[in-house]
Amino acid sequence: MVELGQIAEKIRSKNAGPFWLTIDIFCGGRAVFDRISANLDTPRVASLFRTDPDQIKRFDIADLNVVKFSLPRPAVQGTRADRDMHGAAWAVLLEEFRID
Repeated sequence: MVELGQIAEKIRSKNAGPFWLTIDIFCGGRAVFDRISANLDTPRVASLFRTDPDQIKRFDIADLNVVKFSLPRPAVQGTRADRDMHGAAWAVLLEEFRID
């Protein structure tokens, strides 16, 4: 098993509006994309982010060698409960995620 951040070229997270976050995994090449796409289990990702798997939107974009997730923010952006206004810290959790 390997950490996702060790094989992906870049992982970033950002706002997708006040209610959603987007996490992009840039694979750098087709072989890495195929490996990540085949071994990155969406229900496990949902568990990592403590959200319902049915709420996660996954996009495997082979032409760009990118796997993208969109998920609901745990708190509306800018509210007192929001701990990451720009959504940038979520990528770190996925960088440490282990896959085959």
